[in-house]
Amino acid sequence: MKKILLPILAFISLTACNNDDNTSNQDIDYSKLPQEFPFSTLTTLNGVNIINGGFGSGATAHPTRKGEFYVITDRGPNVAYSNGIKILVPNFTPTIMHFKINADGNIEVIKYIKLKNPSGQPITGLPNPAGMGSTGETAYAADGSVLGTDNYGLDSESIVAAADGTFWVSDEYGPHIVHYSAEGVELERISPIGVNTGTRKLPAVFAKRRPNRGMEGMCMTPDGKMLVGTMQSTMYVPSKALATNTTLTRIVTFDLATGQTKQYLYKQDGGASDSVCDITPISNTEFLVIERDGNFGSVGGLKKVYRISLAGATDVSGTDLTAVDGMKINGKTLEQSTWAELSAAGLMPVPKTLAVDLVAKIGYEHDKFEGIVYLGNNKLAVFNDDDFGVADDGNGNPKTKILPKTGKQDKGTMYIVDIQ
Repeated sequence: MKKILLPILAFISLTACNNDDNTSNQDIDYSKLPQEFPFSTLTTLNGVNIINGGFGSGATAHPTRKGEFYVITDRGPNVAYSNGIKILVPNFTPTIMHFKINADGNIEVIKYIKLKNPSGQPITGLPNPAGMGSTGETAYAADGSVLGTDNYGLDSESIVAAADGTFWVSDEYGPHIVHYSAEGVELERISPIGVNTGTRKLPAVFAKRRPNRGMEGMCMTPDGKMLVGTMQSTMYVPSKALATNTTLTRIVTFDLATGQTKQYLYKQDGGASDSVCDITPISNTEFLVIERDGNFGSVGGLKKVYRISLAGATDVSGTDLTAVDGMKINGKTLEQSTWAELSAAGLMPVPKTLAVDLVAKIGYEHDKFEGIVYLGNNKLAVFNDDDFGVADDGNGNPKTKILPKTGKQDKGTMYIVDIQ
């Protein structure tokens, strides 16, 4: 396979989303949305139907063809178990689905793209081994037996489609940012300093992400020059016990040409159990981000999208990107510091304003929404993560994930909503 020079890609890659506010959406018929994706059965365990879904962990638009989208799964169906997690389908490969809204206004799948290692072999969602981005999780099979690891395994959570046909994917392990070919073959893996993958690096502090809450969202700026990633929750800096500011999380930017990074603070409305998920660009400095809790929308869940700007926010990278605890003020890490202390030190988070409350606006009933794509003209595409139609029964086994409002199994669905 011919090697691709990444600096060249950095200049020719364009935005993964259509961000022109003057772009008309009238030629795409969205009137039949919301609409579920087509589904088959992946497997059945103890009478629980695990659907071949999971699409919606992240989403992006085709960079040039309006009405076409890509959505991605995470590591596969799973439930919490013992000191780790049960991977219910160990050979599952994280997968991209390419689809379009056809002339009839219906969802039409174009292609499935399975992610592969540099040798072209399908990867799994199994955790990485120590030194390669390990979260310390032990992976178990459905019967409780211990599974192995995968050097190239990914818990994929976001996706960017570049104009050259390649993809950028971020995940919750390393956290990694991985560059894939149009066929899904790994080209480059960008990880925190100290994680034994590629040569281009994220600051070392990002290795202290909370397990299963890594880089949940990522997009590309409209000029094609920079990736922007959002961490799902407060990182454990310097440790889980000492990271007391549970409304603080981080945004990181990565310059594709130079590898330079910057960091910004994001102040959550909720707390430790809530999540900052996908991000989609409006301009090179303005973005839309998800904030949500884990409750179903129909029973009072938090499901909001905020408009943010990097302009005016403080870069909190510090002077030493190899420092495992990152920048400090008054001898404390940022996650140890109160917002008052951060403000007194001149560190300003990104400003944010509410763009839409999905529960209030459309009666959104799912527990998760993890994919958003800005379409221009104040229209937003929204995608839920259905968790393959399964939930955790609290005893380390799967049960059917039921929407309380309808009594039906949760399935990935695409919505269109107007924002402020």
